[in-house]
Amino acid sequence: MAVMDVFLDRLDPDMCVVTAAAGGERAGCLVGFSSQCSIRPVRYVVWISDANRTFRVARSADVLAVHLLARDRRGTAELFGGRSGDEVDKFRRVRWREAYGGAAVLEDAEAWFVGRVLERIAGGDHVGFVLEPVEWGGREKAACGPLLRLADARTIAPGHPVD
Repeated sequence: MAVMDVFLDRLDPDMCVVTAAAGGERAGCLVGFSSQCSIRPVRYVVWISDANRTFRVARSADVLAVHLLARDRRGTAELFGGRSGDEVDKFRRVRWREAYGGAAVLEDAEAWFVGRVLERIAGGDHVGFVLEPVEWGGREKAACGPLLRLADARTIAPGHPVD
């Protein structure tokens, strides 16, 4: 057992799908590391692996879209987490629309926002994208089911190497 496993094994954050569009390309991936990082002004950070295609598109993007999925959208989570955009066009398999700044917003998300990229921060094998929300939407919380969490996604084999 690694030193931090006693701590990390207790975490069960909400998972999200992050999409990026730049230079005529679209990409998206399942993300387990994200959080609000400021109250006033509201800021949110998503951490994207530097090993995947989404990172390669996101590093040139002006905006990113962040989506929360319901547990019953596991198929969407498997597509964005278990398939590489280098091998499959994920956007041909989901309903989506173009939003602010050309962002790709998934129609089946429980909640979503588009954020302007303010800063990119190196953080080991992931890069943090600090976002300023500029557009958002979704279903009312009372009408939603439980959100997809890390425990629900643990069995999804990554679409790209993690090492």
